[in-house]
Amino acid sequence: MNNFSYLNRKKSTQDLQSTQFDVLIIGGGITGAGIALDAASRGMKVALIEKNDFASGTSSKSTKLIHGGLRYLKQFDFWLVKEVGTERAIVHDLAPHLVVPEKMILPLIEGGTYGSWLTSIGLKVYDILASVEGEDKRKMLDKAEALEKEPMLPKGILNGAGYYAEYRTDDARLTIEVLKTALDYEAKILNYTEATQFIYEENRVVGAKVKDTFTGDSFDIKAKYVVNACGPWVDELRQINHSKTGKRLHLTKGVHLVVAHDKLPVKQSVYFDIPDGRMMFAIPRGRVTYFGTTDTNYQLDKNKVETNLVDATYLISAVNNMFTDVQLTLDDVESSWAGLRPLIHEEGKSASELSRKDEIFVSDTELISIAGGKLTGYRKMAERIVDLIAKKYERRFDKKFEEIKTKQIALSGGTFNNYKEVQSYTDAIQNRIAEVDFDRKDAEYLVHNYGKQTDIILQKFDDLMHDNMQEKMIKAEVWFTINYEMTCTPTDFFMRRTGRLFFDARSVILYKEYVLDLFKTHFSWDEKITEKHQLELEEKILLATTFK
Repeated sequence: MNNFSYLNRKKSTQDLQSTQFDVLIIGGGITGAGIALDAASRGMKVALIEKNDFASGTSSKSTKLIHGGLRYLKQFDFWLVKEVGTERAIVHDLAPHLVVPEKMILPLIEGGTYGSWLTSIGLKVYDILASVEGEDKRKMLDKAEALEKEPMLPKGILNGAGYYAEYRTDDARLTIEVLKTALDYEAKILNYTEATQFIYEENRVVGAKVKDTFTGDSFDIKAKYVVNACGPWVDELRQINHSKTGKRLHLTKGVHLVVAHDKLPVKQSVYFDIPDGRMMFAIPRGRVTYFGTTDTNYQLDKNKVETNLVDATYLISAVNNMFTDVQLTLDDVESSWAGLRPLIHEEGKSASELSRKDEIFVSDTELISIAGGKLTGYRKMAERIVDLIAKKYERRFDKKFEEIKTKQIALSGGTFNNYKEVQSYTDAIQNRIAEVDFDRKDAEYLVHNYGKQTDIILQKFDDLMHDNMQEKMIKAEVWFTINYEMTCTPTDFFMRRTGRLFFDARSVILYKEYVLDLFKTHFSWDEKITEKHQLELEEKILLATTFK
């Protein structure tokens, strides 16, 4: 396993400066990560930089589903359904510990969006387009069967349900594991490194001037091609390149709320109608349930996207309307997240009507930009970008690269043949940690986050001397993510390496001082730097746990 660590940052920076790369990718979300793996696995020399932490934008704030896009059938977007539906199964195969089967129930209610006949036909088309096989094929349930699957559904207006398969993931963890896999193919990857301007030769973009946001040091990275994969910030880089013409981004905000599972005790995921005609998800995850999402136009600060009182009230009202035995209040919300969708603007269309397809823009100076798309389709988006680069490269430099490989490359931590192996491995981990007061949920958390890398964490856990088992486990996780996942701050750890701030906010509040002290010791921070990271973490906790 690569030693992917801040402690090797000096060498990483030297490598970025001294190498002529085939492609430089700007943006460390799932799109940039996918491009890095695809390009590096085909034999290209790849560099990737991210101005903040990896997955710190849209790629840590999605609905966290690898799903087939059933709702796009309503828009007759069959191509998108076919692509993401097919990709869903592929990504599950590449990382079955991280992309976990999650049965979805679609209740058919009186006056709802979907009737029985339309749902049956729609799900059948969905199965065909997405090449769904075996147990994952759709079933139609009558009222009694639907209530057996999910007793919380509204008995008075329920007519039945569709029952089909989706996959749950952690978007930030998926991004990290794709990046770590790209390292195995010699990609050079660095976070907290911002592109400030482009380098040109003969009116072509041939690299970027970048700044290390920790040290303030600036340096150049040279590459034959540069890809702008900055999600909501794509147009900012196009502006720097003087190529923000024609199509532009249209940002919409999506908000999710998290409550304790006993406050919304759904047995499995539910995709349900809400009064304004939209659809929403409620998804159980460990000891919590989360639900969302909103879809509203956004034009404020992209670096500080907030959940406001209107967002929270809207989502709570929608849940209470469907699950009438539950009456959630704002006080029940443990945490939330708000993210941006970088969609392509279309005149006259509302936020919900905009296509989720990706588009590629190539400027006169050959800056390649990609925007739009979905988490599920990251691998195909990457394939299209790298195909484009490979063709340009062959024409310009008379060199061919290998064919696409990512369909067969298991992601870091995911060397399982199937999900049954994941479950067996989870059983073994549960037996191993049960002796020290951890339960099944703890075992699932470790395996679904780290896969077989859990063994490395538990080896470290066994080596540590500590009386408090929870702190001991956290210390082992911090050690692992610092040494193998380029974790630089406590916020990186709590938000994007573990998801604790979203799914276990109480533990973040409980252990924030302990983790801050671990980082201070590990990196030999002085009081000024420690205070800076403490304030950052406190701000993120406030953002996730309060509404304005």
